[in-house]
Amino acid sequence: MRSVIPDYLAEALGEVESDTSGEPADYIPELAAADPERLGAVFATVDGEVYGAGDIDTEFTIQSISKPFAYALALADRGFGPVLARVGVEPSGEAFNQISLESDTGRPFNPMINAGAITAHSLAGQEDMNPAERVERVVRGLSAFAGRGLRVDEAVCVSEMEHAHRNLAIAYMLRGYGILTGDPRAVVEGYIRQCSVLVTARDLAMMAATLANRGVNPLSGERVIREPVVRQVLSVMSTCGMYDAAGDWATQVGIPAKSGVAGGLIGALPGQIGIATFSPRLDSHGNSVRGVSLFGRFSSDMGLHVMEVPAAARAIVRSSHVVGSGRNAVRVLQLQGGIAFAGAERVVREVVNTAPAEVRVALDLTMVYSIDDVARRMLLEVVRRLTLDGHEVYLVDPESIIPDPDPGDGGRVTVVGDVEQAVMRPHTVAQRGSRPNKGRLDA
Repeated sequence: MRSVIPDYLAEALGEVESDTSGEPADYIPELAAADPERLGAVFATVDGEVYGAGDIDTEFTIQSISKPFAYALALADRGFGPVLARVGVEPSGEAFNQISLESDTGRPFNPMINAGAITAHSLAGQEDMNPAERVERVVRGLSAFAGRGLRVDEAVCVSEMEHAHRNLAIAYMLRGYGILTGDPRAVVEGYIRQCSVLVTARDLAMMAATLANRGVNPLSGERVIREPVVRQVLSVMSTCGMYDAAGDWATQVGIPAKSGVAGGLIGALPGQIGIATFSPRLDSHGNSVRGVSLFGRFSSDMGLHVMEVPAAARAIVRSSHVVGSGRNAVRVLQLQGGIAFAGAERVVREVVNTAPAEVRVALDLTMVYSIDDVARRMLLEVVRRLTLDGHEVYLVDPESIIPDPDPGDGGRVTVVGDVEQAVMRPHTVAQRGSRPNKGRLDA
């Protein structure tokens, strides 16, 4: 059977193909020469599957789509404190090339506008790097996000540098405020080389999927950045990624996104998918006209708005039932799905409301596919308190969703492969207030 997803993408491209409004970026000669009819769209899942339609392997320069990734590299290389001291996170409400600096500190409002992006570029890599080494670090980092080696388009780089007067002015202002510490011209040259890296829509979708996959490239398996950096980057993309159209985008599309003046547009939906489109015609905000339309349709058709969260927490406790009889009776709480705080709260409430009369209690994780750190700690605290109340507690966890569970002081849990193993186990009830040890019975 042929997959329905490429057909859906082809249909979506067909619907926007007739829209010839907007023009390619004309302030850079190399970008003005782009074929305005190019059009492509790609979905990349967090487990590495890629679907595409149209011009998905046509190369173009990454331009401002490099900004969130360079920001991520700066955060990874220098740490949050030094980066946040020089680049803010507030939406500017202005165009990408406005000179938007805080009046008292000279700090750029955010890393998605040029002033913040130039600063973020200067913070990528180690502090003692020279300009060429810093560019190499950025290109290497962008390549890790894409899962393949990327290169700079020298012709575009030269063309942009010849028309970089505004960026140079921004850089010298930043130097005057002490935000930049190096040679402003060298920093701008490096930033322009960053923007001149060649990518395809396929590359961009994989880069977005790496963000959606908590910083791990779905194809290579490489951890490119840590999860706290991913959260920071996606948050800033949500509020600032689409410049002065960010509010409309956040309410109507609701996917953390970033655009580029070469016609690329990416979106990263955490835990689900990376999306990229390519169409060089731009609107007044500098965003791809057809790309914006496509993202609007994708969000609407597939419920991808980040605020459209399914009410899964109510269904976390699939059932609460008793297996076995007499002294071997086990109260089984069968859990399912992905468990975060709200889901763990449902488990806590179920245990409190049920007040199990059975000595043995089992938390069955067989149908759970993920559990975050907060939920893990909450469930282990439930285990600890059940133990202190005189229960024998079992974790049915054949896939080690909670590896090496430690309920803490006074807690005890035995890991088993299925509920039947809990029923057949000999009794090992600890006295209230004792300090029992955890155990494991492998499947």
